[in-house]
Amino acid sequence: MSFYESIEPFLFGGFSGMFATCVIQPIDTVKVRIQIAGESAKGGVGPLTMGRKIIAEEGVAALYSGLDSALLRQATYTTARLGIFRSLTNSREAHHKGNIPFSEKFAISTVAGFFGSIIGNPADLTLIRFQADQTLAPDQRRNYKNVVDAFSRIVKEEGLLALWKGSGPTVARAVSLNAGQLSTFEEIKQYVTKLRGQNDAITRIIAGAGSGVVASVVSLPFDNVKTKLQKMKADANGVYPYKGMMDCFAKSIAREGVTGLWVGLPTFIIRIAPHSIISLFVLDWLNSTYGPASRKKK
Repeated sequence: MSFYESIEPFLFGGFSGMFATCVIQPIDTVKVRIQIAGESAKGGVGPLTMGRKIIAEEGVAALYSGLDSALLRQATYTTARLGIFRSLTNSREAHHKGNIPFSEKFAISTVAGFFGSIIGNPADLTLIRFQADQTLAPDQRRNYKNVVDAFSRIVKEEGLLALWKGSGPTVARAVSLNAGQLSTFEEIKQYVTKLRGQNDAITRIIAGAGSGVVASVVSLPFDNVKTKLQKMKADANGVYPYKGMMDCFAKSIAREGVTGLWVGLPTFIIRIAPHSIISLFVLDWLNSTYGPASRKKK
């Protein structure tokens, strides 16, 4: 295997994720604001209402707040998770000489999500803070200038390890999301291909949409907690509102109820499903057109 062939899955994965993020960034910003509103006992805000509120108070550009952090997150997290997933999948497909069992797909998805989330957490942290900044009192806002300024200030003011704040739910979210998304995408694609008799654009879109819904439902509680932990600030006594992931889960349930963990689910599905459709569609197309399968045809 050449050097290019070894890094190809990572290049394809990173490009696919960054392309999809440019499309869905406004939805992601709305999702984060809805989660924060739920934390403040102002839940029940719909995505359209929140979107109009952001535009009216902050302008259209606010919907793209933290886009540089979002792209950096995709360049790290998605490059790693999709690259690892595709590399391991290609290896196991060669071993099985065809389709691999669902149990192996699930395991590969979990491994890819774990390592991808660890690598991408710093960029994810800065993205959440950019998107949440306007919800803080004026004197509490961080007012980062850009992603470089955010990184340097976090390290200077909070220490290097602060870049991995909220990494517990980030890992849990990534593992559940990847297990729900990547493994089911392959399964749904195979099923729809057999049903329709062809693996074309429609098949990939259906598979991406289905896997996006599954991933949204299983990962939203962790995403909710991750948002709260990553945007929190210490009070005047230096005390943070949450001690960690489990404390945040407990306080969120006590304050918002169990269903509060799924606050903004429709918005989250609208955010995850299109990203899943676009990124996995582009990734699958790149793999079939320029990846190992295309080289075998030659």
